[in-house]
Amino acid sequence: MKTRAAVLREMGAQRPYKTSQPLKIEELELDAPGHGEILVRVRAAGLCHSDLSVIDGNRPRPLPMALGHEAAGEVMEVGDGVTDLEIGDHVVFSFVPSCGTCDYCLDGRAALCAPGAAANNEGTLLGGGLRLHQNEHTVNHHLGVSGFAEYAVTSRRSAVKVNKDLPFDIAAVFGCAVLTGVGAVVHTAGLRAGQSVLVVGLGGVGLSAVLGAVAGGARQIIAADIAQDKLDMAKSLGATHVVNSRDEDAVEQVKAISGGGVDIAAEFAGVGPALEFAFAATGKGGKTVTAGLPHPSTRMAVSPVQLVAEERSLLGSYLGGHVPALDIPEYAALYLAGRLPVDKLLTHRLKLEDINEGFDRLADGEAIRQVILFD
Repeated sequence: MKTRAAVLREMGAQRPYKTSQPLKIEELELDAPGHGEILVRVRAAGLCHSDLSVIDGNRPRPLPMALGHEAAGEVMEVGDGVTDLEIGDHVVFSFVPSCGTCDYCLDGRAALCAPGAAANNEGTLLGGGLRLHQNEHTVNHHLGVSGFAEYAVTSRRSAVKVNKDLPFDIAAVFGCAVLTGVGAVVHTAGLRAGQSVLVVGLGGVGLSAVLGAVAGGARQIIAADIAQDKLDMAKSLGATHVVNSRDEDAVEQVKAISGGGVDIAAEFAGVGPALEFAFAATGKGGKTVTAGLPHPSTRMAVSPVQLVAEERSLLGSYLGGHVPALDIPEYAALYLAGRLPVDKLLTHRLKLEDINEGFDRLADGEAIRQVILFD
């Protein structure tokens, strides 16, 4: 069958993207699902910094590639061997397919799935296949999803069935922003009720972390960013205090508010200084968690003495450290119960043709979560 998709053929395009048009809307041939795969009609897809980092070259991927990894849709066809999904089921995509049998998956660390990571790096589906073509040339898959498209074939292991009461535009953000942000604080850092939390970088993922800290019972939630409108939004979502991280005394402000440093600092800005700020703002025994993806050459200086003598820890969090098949439905249930209002993160709804303008807004920090809606 044919599908329209946003295809990247060259990284590092000049901005504004509205002019340079790094993503071209192209008609591609899409193969039928193979063994263990499904065909999904994509209904909504979110724009994320992980997509932007491929466009600007910070996270090189094999090209050409159909981008998009945060998406939701409806199952249209199931391949051989798929017995637990039916036509008409609603699914959210997970950008790390979980094979279920490698050592990491068996240890409950699906985000580190070895075959899944290898497939993502190679631009294939979990089983190694490529289902997108144009004029007999293959087009690579983005993180096993390629969700900026009308239809997608993906591994069954890249999709999680969700409640049909969940609107597609809301469902899409559960696959990345919600899992990553909420998970970094609640799962990776192990938030306990009554602890203090600092969230640095208030995009869609960071504000999801604010919502997670509220739902997890943090007594104090300090939100930090350089943009006043994002600080205001964090306050509206439940942050108890806000700090402009450009202030020369920003670290001292956090320490004064928290009484010596926070228990948990979570960084999502994806730049070295933001992570250094987060680490500096924790107290003794504090945990610093980062889910940001800066340029691979970025380095950070940390004193081992602080790690040892003050029992502080520095943790990485990918996919929130979750098992998507378990955690996405649970977080979705929290949303439907009114306890995780992620709908408030959606600032723009757009058409596929407007995708380059959307990435301009994302790069300029003018949007929280933008979602492409498909008819």
